[in-house]
Amino acid sequence: YVRFHLISPLIQQSAENIILFDIFVNILSHNLGEPAYEADVAQLEYKLVAGEYGLLIRVKGFNHKLPLLFQLIIDYLSDFSFTPAVFEMITEQLKKTYYNILIKPETLAKDVRLLILEHGRWSMIDKYQTLMRGLSIEALSAFVTAFKSQLFVEGLVQGNFTS
Repeated sequence: YVRFHLISPLIQQSAENIILFDIFVNILSHNLGEPAYEADVAQLEYKLVAGEYGLLIRVKGFNHKLPLLFQLIIDYLSDFSFTPAVFEMITEQLKKTYYNILIKPETLAKDVRLLILEHGRWSMIDKYQTLMRGLSIEALSAFVTAFKSQLFVEGLVQGNFTS
C-alpha cells in the first residue's frame, strides 16, 4: 500500500485555481486510463484524488510490481500534456458535475455549512460561475507548471517494502 499526498498552497488561492486543479487531476486520470489498464488486470489498484490541499495518489497491490505502477503515475504527472479536445471534454464533464451538486439541496446545504465553518473555502457557486465564464488551455498549462514547482510531499508505504 503506497499513499502520497502532493500538497500545494497554490490550490486554495482562488476558485479558478481549484477548478484548474480539478481539470488537471481529471486529465491526468484520463491519460493514465490506457497505460494503467494492464496494471488493473494484474490486480494492482490506483486512485488519484483531487484533495482539498493537493493530489492524493493511492496505489495498492502486489509489492513486486507496485513501484512500476507508481513510477508510471509520476512519469505522467511530470510530463503532463493534453490535447485541446481532452481539455474541452473534461471541462464539459466538470460543468455537469458542479451543476449536479448545485441542484441537490443536501449537497448544497453541506457546501454552505462548510463555507461558514472553514476559513478560505470557495463555494460551489463561485466555482461553477468561474467555470462557466471559461478557462483557457494556457491558464491550465501555467497552473500545472506552478503546481509542480510548489509541492510538498507526504508519503506512507506499508507492506513488504525495504526502506
